[in-house]
Amino acid sequence: MSEMPYRLQATMQRLCDYADVRLGGDRPWDIEVHNPGFYPRVLKQGSIGLGESYMDGWWDSAGLDQLFTRINAARLAGRLGLSARLRVLSALLWDTLINRQSIGRARQVATRHYDLGNDLFECMLDTGMNYSCGYWRRADSLDEAQRHKIRLICDKLDLEPGHRVLDIGCGWGGLAEYLAREYEAHVTGLTISREQCEYARRRVSGLPVDIRLLDYRKVSGSFDRIVSVGMFEHVGRKNYRLFFEKAAELLKPEGLFLLHTIGAETLTKSTDAFIDKYIFPNSKIPNRNELSRASEGLFRLEDWHNFGPDYDRTLMAWLARFEAAWPKLQGRYSERFYRMWRYYLCCCAGYFRSRRGELWQLVFSHPLSDRPYLSLR
Repeated sequence: MSEMPYRLQATMQRLCDYADVRLGGDRPWDIEVHNPGFYPRVLKQGSIGLGESYMDGWWDSAGLDQLFTRINAARLAGRLGLSARLRVLSALLWDTLINRQSIGRARQVATRHYDLGNDLFECMLDTGMNYSCGYWRRADSLDEAQRHKIRLICDKLDLEPGHRVLDIGCGWGGLAEYLAREYEAHVTGLTISREQCEYARRRVSGLPVDIRLLDYRKVSGSFDRIVSVGMFEHVGRKNYRLFFEKAAELLKPEGLFLLHTIGAETLTKSTDAFIDKYIFPNSKIPNRNELSRASEGLFRLEDWHNFGPDYDRTLMAWLARFEAAWPKLQGRYSERFYRMWRYYLCCCAGYFRSRRGELWQLVFSHPLSDRPYLSLR
């Protein structure tokens, strides 16, 4: 090995030492390097370099989820060199100058992620097609965890027959169908994904459910309950206040609003570069201060529930289902896609397992309402 690659390898190993990760080690979370170009690529490009080099087969790790747990816990991203930090600063500047989640840009995440193919998501998700964290407190399977999550939401919303419910970010319609069947609710579901919209409409045929291909900023009406599950991550900090203002406008005075979102204790101006480029473009994870400021004066906070570790278990269940289904998916998706998807699920699992990420359910009421609220979780 020439002197330059050797020095870069030594630099990389010093970084990995912070996370107790060895290059060429034999533990599940250690890194096996197949291409020496891995070292300058990661040191220069950071998260993008790490992810793309994995997609290209330049390195492997038997315990990819364990590796990312250690990387997150050790905060390795903050220890990268100048060029990688400059890429982060460039992304922050871009976020400051433009509204990355404007109405015109909002559909990018739909076309590049949610419209990838219903076959992929049917293989990976539970039978209800719930693409958000399950509630594993008394669950032994993914299907059970997702059903428990939906029942938890319904209990917190104190639903009654005939309630008009707005589901912002309804996905493939699993929650909307449940509300209509089990609670006789009249549901309006919003999505900006054409694939989700068509799938959900077929699913709820014959039920009092109206699935609309519509941005939340364009909806009108009056609702007894509002629920948003796994959508707020696509709202963006420039739109946080607008989102809550719209919810306050749509919610009846004695109504309740439940927000289910990934959250972070630390303030982040933009998402991870790899996730932004390949998985969820224009996404942004809120921290608790941002949520408090955005909702202040518009809503009374009734309940804030954190079950972030449950997302680790949910993601690992998705990974197991995806890998089991790969033989029938690989005719439609490439090997590079397979590695990208594994990387995505494992790095997210490590994010939650290290407690860098949380999963929050917040319940809001109108500040002038005298309606008592009893948390039923």
